[in-house]
Amino acid sequence: MTGLSRRTFLGAAAGAGAATVLGAQAAGAATTEKGCFAGTTAYIGSYTTGATGHGLDVAIRSGAALSPVRTIPGITDTSWFDHSADGKTLYVTNEGDPAGYVSALSLADPVKPKLLNRVSSKGGAPTHLSVHSGGKHVLAANYSSGSVVVLPILAGGKLGAATDLVTHRGAERDAHAHQVVNDPTGRWVLAVDLGADSVYVYGFDAGKLSLHQQLKLPSGAGPRHLAFDRTGKFAYILGELRAEVTVASWDAVAGKLTALSVVPAVPAGSTGEQYPGEILVSHDGKFVYATVRGPNTLATFAASGGTLKLVSSVPTGGNWPRHVALDPAESWFYVSNQRSGTVTWLPRDPATGLPGAVAGRLAVGSVNSVYFA
Repeated sequence: MTGLSRRTFLGAAAGAGAATVLGAQAAGAATTEKGCFAGTTAYIGSYTTGATGHGLDVAIRSGAALSPVRTIPGITDTSWFDHSADGKTLYVTNEGDPAGYVSALSLADPVKPKLLNRVSSKGGAPTHLSVHSGGKHVLAANYSSGSVVVLPILAGGKLGAATDLVTHRGAERDAHAHQVVNDPTGRWVLAVDLGADSVYVYGFDAGKLSLHQQLKLPSGAGPRHLAFDRTGKFAYILGELRAEVTVASWDAVAGKLTALSVVPAVPAGSTGEQYPGEILVSHDGKFVYATVRGPNTLATFAASGGTLKLVSSVPTGGNWPRHVALDPAESWFYVSNQRSGTVTWLPRDPATGLPGAVAGRLAVGSVNSVYFA
């Protein structure tokens, strides 16, 4: 199952009414746009191919609530975000299949992103990207073709043609690259591949990738995303096909991951569909969070270096939570519930790290992610 057909299987299509509500709210918000500039700008990605999303919407946060301002035309199937080191350029994946793209948008006016250019991702269904910490390249993961591409950042923030492309090979299933990031030192690039049940570690130099290690996880684990702990000595690898987190040590000198333990992402005795979506770590490193589609929950783990413990599992207030983000102050969670076409926000207790009950929601058809820049 490849690209957007898989997205459809996992709930890419949401109710058309959700998109209608967003459009109506945006019309009203535009009249008060100048009064909203004091808030935090949020970018909302959604699917457009065979789905009801707009692609890319801009919203303003006032208190906890998100108020839509406008849809940016011509930006289709937006499924991941990152920005340049200077904050002047936004990079997004356009998850087309079989031909995917990565777009660069100017943030000279944050509420009016302007397309600078878009380039081929050299593969199908680019589902994730990150700006390398060196600031000179964008890395993107092509899901359906199981490949990772390196794109140079040119003067003014535009993207150039690929400088490298590596393709994974799955042993039991087709490879499906789902995430690519650099380690905290910037020396290494790690690519998480759901189909190959592996995390690949690459050396990175002058826009070129060289395979250094392939950490193979158990068959059927389906790793989706990873997040480093605050010290950079551990990585938490979230499985999609199994509701679990693999804790691994990270040796930045040797460029080596070592799996240490596996921690369930759902309470004992849970049954039914369980497809984790996103994982993130609080700034203080004390808590790890993960969404789980099926039970539609946000899991909280207490973290201490190489150990994780599931301490809470709360409803996200929607169906199929693909992604979760924290606002810059880490006071609120924003969950993208793909099938119900809603972004919900839940308060975060700063002392315990625990999420509270859903406090509000915004309708966004086929939503997949929220990004604060």
